Amino acid sequence: MKRLFAVFSICLTGVAGPAGGQGMPQLSPVVETEYGRVQGLSENGIHAFRGIRYAAPPIGDLRFMPPADPESWQDIADAAHLGAPCMQDYAPSGPNITDFMRELNTLFPTLSEDKIDNEDCLFLNVWTPGTDDGVRPVMVWIHGGGYAYGSGGWPAYDGANLARRGDVVVVTVNHRLHLFGYINLAPIFGEEFAGSGNAGNADLVQSLQWVRDNIANFGGDPDNVTIMGESGGGSKVSHLMATPAADGLFHRAIIQSGAGVTSGDAGQAADLARQLLDEAGIETVEQLRAAHPNALLEAMDALLGRLGRGFGSPHFRPIVDSDFLPRHPFREGAPEQSHDVPVLIGWNTDEMTFFTLSHPWFGNLTDDALDAMAPGFGEAGPALVANFRQKYPEFSPTYIATRARQAGFVQRTFTLADAQARTGAPVYMYQLAWETPVDGGQLRAPHMLDIPLMFDNVERSRVFVGLGEEPQRMADMMSDAWISFARTGVPSSDTLPDWPRYMPDSRMVMQLDLEPGIVADPERGAREILSAGRD
Repeated sequence: MKRLFAVFSICLTGVAGPAGGQGMPQLSPVVETEYGRVQGLSENGIHAFRGIRYAAPPIGDLRFMPPADPESWQDIADAAHLGAPCMQDYAPSGPNITDFMRELNTLFPTLSEDKIDNEDCLFLNVWTPGTDDGVRPVMVWIHGGGYAYGSGGWPAYDGANLARRGDVVVVTVNHRLHLFGYINLAPIFGEEFAGSGNAGNADLVQSLQWVRDNIANFGGDPDNVTIMGESGGGSKVSHLMATPAADGLFHRAIIQSGAGVTSGDAGQAADLARQLLDEAGIETVEQLRAAHPNALLEAMDALLGRLGRGFGSPHFRPIVDSDFLPRHPFREGAPEQSHDVPVLIGWNTDEMTFFTLSHPWFGNLTDDALDAMAPGFGEAGPALVANFRQKYPEFSPTYIATRARQAGFVQRTFTLADAQARTGAPVYMYQLAWETPVDGGQLRAPHMLDIPLMFDNVERSRVFVGLGEEPQRMADMMSDAWISFARTGVPSSDTLPDWPRYMPDSRMVMQLDLEPGIVADPERGAREILSAGRD
C-alpha cells in the first residue's frame, strides 16, 4: 500500500518526462543507499531525487543534539518531492517589501516557506545525468540566508541544468537554522548539550558523510567533491574548511559573496541562549524538549525584535568551541586542514543594493544625508565614503552609500583569499560586474545575481536577470567556469581569458561581464582603509 501511494503521489505531479507525453511523469531508476532504496523522477535526461533523508529527525530527545543516522527503510522511499525546510523566523529584510521583492520570492521563497517548514528538516536533493558507474564531479550546494533562512529546495538552486551542462552530480542540502541549529546550551544545561551551538554545521558534515558513502550509486565521484555556497552558504563553506570533522569530505571550495573569517563567541552565544530561555519561560531540560517549536520561534522573534535585526546585531550562528570548531575559520590565517584545498571566491559589485532597495532613502539620498549616515558604516565610514566619491565621481549618493556599506564584506573576501593563497593552495577570485536590467536597472549587480547565472537557470530566473540574450551569455560563461573548477580545480570557459591564480602581491581578479577581463586589486582604496583600521 505504501508503494502504491508513493507512485500515486508521483503521478499527481504532472511532470513531463522525456519518454512520456505532457502530464506523464517518468520514474527514475531505483537507487540503493546505505539506509534504503529511493526513487525520484527523470526529467529531460536528468534523474532528480528530492527530499532524501540523510539524518534522523532532530526532534524530541534529538532536539539540539548532533545529527544521528536515520533509521533504515524497507519500501522504496519517495524522492519525487522536496523535504521540508527548517522552521525559521521569517522577518522581512527591510522596512518595506516592494512588488519586485515579492516577485523574487518565486526564486528565493523566504516569504512562502513558512507554509511548509518543519523541525524535521534534514533532507537533501540530488540531480544526476546517470545512476551508472560514472565518476562525475560532485557539486554540493549549501544554501544562503545567513544562519537564519533558506533551504536547498529554492527554485533558484535547481541543479538540473548544471548537471546536464557539465555531466556533474549536483547536491543541495537543508540543515537546522537559527535557534534550532545554533543555540549554545552547554553552559546552561551541561555537557549533554556540548554540540548545540554548532548543530546546524554538524548537519552539513553529516550530509557530506552521506555524499561520501552514497554518491557513487548516483553516478558521482566521492573523491572529487566541491562544496559551494553563496552569502551565508559561503560562510558555511568557510567554516567547514576549519571544521576537523569535515576534513577529507571535500576537495575544492567555492565561496560566493560570503567569506567567513570569524565565528561567534561561545560566551556571548550562551548569554543569548539564556535570554531566549527566559523569554520562553523555560527553566529545565524537560521543558526545553517539550516546548512546541512555534513557541520557541515566537520567543526568538520577540527577543531579536528587541535586540535588533540589522547587520552586527546579536543572532544565532556557529561558535568557536573546544571540539567541533576549535578556531576562527580564517582570522589567524588559513586552517591547516585545508592547505591543499583550491578555492574559487568572489563577490558582486553592488551587493548591498539588494538589502537597501526597500529603504525609503534608496534613490533619494542627498550628499548631506550621506555625510550624516557615514559614521554608521563603522569607524572607517567617512573615509570609505570619501574614497568612493573620488573613485566614482559619477555615482549618486545612494550608490556611494551602498559601496561603503559593503566594503567590510568585500574586505573579508580578500582576507580569506590572502590567507588561503599564502598556503600555496590555488585561489581564483572573481568580481561579477554585469548588471541586471530588471526593476529599472537600479539594482545593478546585486547580492544573489550570481546564483541563476552559475546554475545556468536563466529561463526560470527572468524576473531577476531580465530578458534578451545577455543573461544567457553570462550564464554560459559562469556555469562553464564553475564546472571546470569542480572538475579540474581551475575555472575556465571558452568565453573567458586565461584566469590567473590570485596572489596577495598582485591580487588579480577576473571581472565577469559581457567583455570579461583581468583587473588588479579593484578594491585597493577601501581595502587599505580597512586594513589600516584593523592594524
